[in-house]
Amino acid sequence: MDVLIIPMLELLRTILQLYIWVFIASVILSWLISFQIINTYNRAVVVIGEALYRLTEPMLTPIRRLIPGLGGFDFSPMVAIFILVFIQNVVSRLILKFIGVA
Repeated sequence: MDVLIIPMLELLRTILQLYIWVFIASVILSWLISFQIINTYNRAVVVIGEALYRLTEPMLTPIRRLIPGLGGFDFSPMVAIFILVFIQNVVSRLILKFIGVA
């Protein structure tokens, strides 16, 4: 049974890490657009922005309902990253438990 569980948990941990990077990329892109370093007239920026929006918005919407924006600052990506890091740590502990270290 450990032959399947450990690789699946490792895959889940990797997916969580990639999702964290998607949130970071989304925040950086929004800053670059806000400070007019890049503009939305470029089709590549629009496509990347739309992809990042579609990937992050399902997790951000419920968080935004609980934590409203404070003075124009949106803390929901930071809260989402904290949640993902917490889940990633739980998965890491499960992996350690299954291999007998913890």
